[in-house]
Amino acid sequence: MKIGHIDLGERPLLLAPMEDVTDLGFRLLCRQMGAAMVYSEFVSSDALIRMVNKSLAKMTVCPEERPVAIQIYGKDVDTMCQAARIVVQEAHPDILDLNFGCPVKKVAGKGAGAGMLQNIPQMLAITRAVVEAVPDTPVTVKTRLGWDSDHLVITQLAEQLQDCGIQALTIHGRTRAQMYTGEADWNLIGQVKNNPRIHIPIIGNGDVTTPQRALECFERYGVDAVMVGRATFGQPWIFRQMRQYIDTGDDSSASLTIDERLDILRSQVLTSVQRIDEYRGILHVRRHLAASPLFKGIPNFRDTRIRMLRAETVEELFSILDEIRPLLLPNQ
Repeated sequence: MKIGHIDLGERPLLLAPMEDVTDLGFRLLCRQMGAAMVYSEFVSSDALIRMVNKSLAKMTVCPEERPVAIQIYGKDVDTMCQAARIVVQEAHPDILDLNFGCPVKKVAGKGAGAGMLQNIPQMLAITRAVVEAVPDTPVTVKTRLGWDSDHLVITQLAEQLQDCGIQALTIHGRTRAQMYTGEADWNLIGQVKNNPRIHIPIIGNGDVTTPQRALECFERYGVDAVMVGRATFGQPWIFRQMRQYIDTGDDSSASLTIDERLDILRSQVLTSVQRIDEYRGILHVRRHLAASPLFKGIPNFRDTRIRMLRAETVEELFSILDEIRPLLLPNQ
């Protein structure tokens, strides 16, 4: 599959853009584990043109993580165009992605993100203008099925966005009203992909949590790529397992030992600390560890999880991991 000139291979797996999750360190880990392309946390266009340091920091890209997409959001045409030029000039991303799918109130409630699903003409105006503003960078869009179940607009919207010049479309199989609840509807994603008028790559997103489900999404719905989000929390190695299963039908050779998985989690901690500082680095990453499926099934784990979420130093966090190690079963 290609997006513009970027060749992502056959049936690629992509790391979804997630706020407070897909920082540089985590993106690198996921690339090493088999993600074909990774996405930044979303960046506010308003903050970018005001040169807010925190937002500028989100654009930091290193050669080892490429191909990488940087995602921006906003509701104003001129502001989004200015932000797009800043991103391309400063970070030189392989892909520039427009967020028209974030459902959280502080974004969608102000008309940006999924809020754009209530103002399709403005969404299209922004998309068309950004494509023209950065002609040498492939522009893509990530959105949802519609605002709610009474306004499932994605089949028509996909054609309209394609006509604006985007080079790929990612569809999260939920409405804004659903937020992250209920089940993702991949049937509508499949309808978009099977529309003979659609010629750009269609990327499916939502509830892809196992290697088996990833393969099913490719085979049943025909999407060009699958984007994986929350299933990566605490287990970036899921890309390795999915890749192996998609290619061979068997993910057993992709399994990692308990010690290898714990080492990956430790490296995530250290990378976060090295990039920021110990306190803020731990604050950023500890919830990843606490949410890891690696610890599922450990009896009375609640108190240990709380301790992990309260840890403030590398020494304290690693000490907890050392305590947990003997409790892990070989097949976890």
